[in-house]
Amino acid sequence: MIQKFDRNDRRILKLPAVHPCEGISPATLLESLITLSHLICDYQSKFFATQRKNARETIRQISILSIFFEEIRENIPNLSNSIVLCLSELHITFQRIQFLLDDCTREGARILILMKSHFVATQFRTLIRVVATALDVLPLNSIEVSCEIKELVEMLTKQARKAKMEIDPEDETAMKRVLLVLNQFENKFEPDPFMIRNILAHLDIKTWAECHREIKFLDEEIRAEYSDGDERELPLLTSLLGLLSYCRGVLFEDCDFGYIDQTDGRNSNFEVLSCLNPEDFRCPISLELMTDPVTVSTGQTYDRVSIQKWLKSGNMICPKTGEKLTSTEMVPNTSLKKLIQQFCAEYGVSLAKSRKKNRDISRTILPGSPANGEAIRFLSEFLTVSLGYGNDHQKKRAAYEIRLLAKSNLFNRSCLIESGSIPPLLELLDSSDPSMQENAISALLKLSKQPRGQKSIIENGGLKSIIAVLKSGKKTEAKQIAAATVFYLSSAHEYRKMIGENKETIPSLLELIRSGTSCGKKNSVVALFALLFYHRNRQRALSAGAVPILLGLLESSERVELKTDTLAVLSTLADSFEGSMEIVQASALPLILRLLNSIETRAGKEYCVSILHSLCLNCGSDVVVVLANDASLMTTLYSLLTEGTSHAGRKSRSLIKILQKFCETRSARSIRDVRQEQFVNVR
Repeated sequence: MIQKFDRNDRRILKLPAVHPCEGISPATLLESLITLSHLICDYQSKFFATQRKNARETIRQISILSIFFEEIRENIPNLSNSIVLCLSELHITFQRIQFLLDDCTREGARILILMKSHFVATQFRTLIRVVATALDVLPLNSIEVSCEIKELVEMLTKQARKAKMEIDPEDETAMKRVLLVLNQFENKFEPDPFMIRNILAHLDIKTWAECHREIKFLDEEIRAEYSDGDERELPLLTSLLGLLSYCRGVLFEDCDFGYIDQTDGRNSNFEVLSCLNPEDFRCPISLELMTDPVTVSTGQTYDRVSIQKWLKSGNMICPKTGEKLTSTEMVPNTSLKKLIQQFCAEYGVSLAKSRKKNRDISRTILPGSPANGEAIRFLSEFLTVSLGYGNDHQKKRAAYEIRLLAKSNLFNRSCLIESGSIPPLLELLDSSDPSMQENAISALLKLSKQPRGQKSIIENGGLKSIIAVLKSGKKTEAKQIAAATVFYLSSAHEYRKMIGENKETIPSLLELIRSGTSCGKKNSVVALFALLFYHRNRQRALSAGAVPILLGLLESSERVELKTDTLAVLSTLADSFEGSMEIVQASALPLILRLLNSIETRAGKEYCVSILHSLCLNCGSDVVVVLANDASLMTTLYSLLTEGTSHAGRKSRSLIKILQKFCETRSARSIRDVRQEQFVNVR
């Protein structure tokens, strides 16, 4: 009877009560009311950072009504329709009260509930008045209960009707302090730490972990606001997020390193390789899959909704290059759009969900509010100073805060890069403390996602240090994050040559592919793939023994996406004569043919065809004769002609012609040999 709602399914301060169905039996309705009243009374034992008096008074009144409900349970058959109607109204109201109490005690929502104090108090007052109205029309005299209970309900009705349900003076004071602090941030003044500590004390936010929970909750609310297309609350939410981020980074001496971001170096950016750089499918502004790619006057491509919002904000420079835009004209990139659609169809990605995510672009390129912007700038400067001049604990903590702050947010990364955080982070890569090194390389990974971050890393000589972590990092996690960082640096074509020329880069990536974790293998494969866009790196990879290591990975891995990525790398290496010869000499032809028939992804099949095509062109009849004897090959090639990408279609068509020509030549040769033999026999 009671509607169940997952906290994750219900937005805060939304009270989606459900009306009891028509024809519900009085017994069922009453039992549900009793259960609801008990659930509400259980909130007596929970902590209320704000709204303490209103919550206490509400719970007290419901507890009295629960006694009343339990007494009339014995006389259910005598309940009239008017009584059932009143109980139904109370049932709806009790649901809303429970939701409201749940929000007031929700983890991470303390500062938001504080700032919504007027609204929350109004909700308490409204709901209690609804209870009073329902009790007013309840025909109490027709219900068989004791006189004492009747008097108690009548008294409760009068109290509910007069209940003030106002904001606690302490909450009002704390709310004004928050507004004052946000105003100081907005006017570029760093607030008094004593005042901020008073706010945190009022909300009972005593630890780094509690502050972090508040930040995570606010971040989720901001995402939900963008997702819903309702941006009215964004200035408040982002301002509070900036304030608490500042508190977490500046005011708490200790932090809980147990909140390590488990997605470092293993997020969706490394899921699939394609014939293009994987990053070409993502908008440089929103970092999400592009659903309507358009090209601007500088030649850069963005998702339409992202660049439109950027331009509406008054920005007339290209977000990626920093060049001034000569016009606001946007040309649809239809070729890229088709590739993205094929990618989505291949891997089951929902374009509808991607569009929804792409609304979330302002939170990545803009601060959301002036207060948030200045708070993040103050915090970035503080963390950079701590990195450069703090003790070991302060440096480790600052690196960790940057790691959290830079996660999937362009504005935060920009502030950190501008504050000069990259040079001291690079210095920490030489640390003998494994945790320090891991936090530093993870922070650099996030900052390397932006062109300015990549440029700062390279110009400050960071490549050598990152490769050193890749080769001999203190922890496996640090090595695999370093591989992911190499991938991002390699996504810029001007750095691929430099990275490949470092004699340790490719051998270190191959060693991680050979002996690393599943995540390490994945990151190394995509980093190697990015490096191979510079053609001279292909010979370096072959010289370092890439082919046998990649073939070994194909044999041993059970992850289909990792096999697909590995085939993509082999396909690139097979373009050259040397690469094809190494693949053939490693007796890999049966393996490629087997994968062509067994691999589950269409992209994997297309890479197999690309490899076979290169082997035929580079190695000649030795390969062609093997392929011509494979009875199932033609069927697969013809299916790719109709179902594959245009690139796969071209390779399949060319391979079919090669095989057909070989078969025709062989047939003609056989006929000629037979005729010669017959001629000899006749003579």
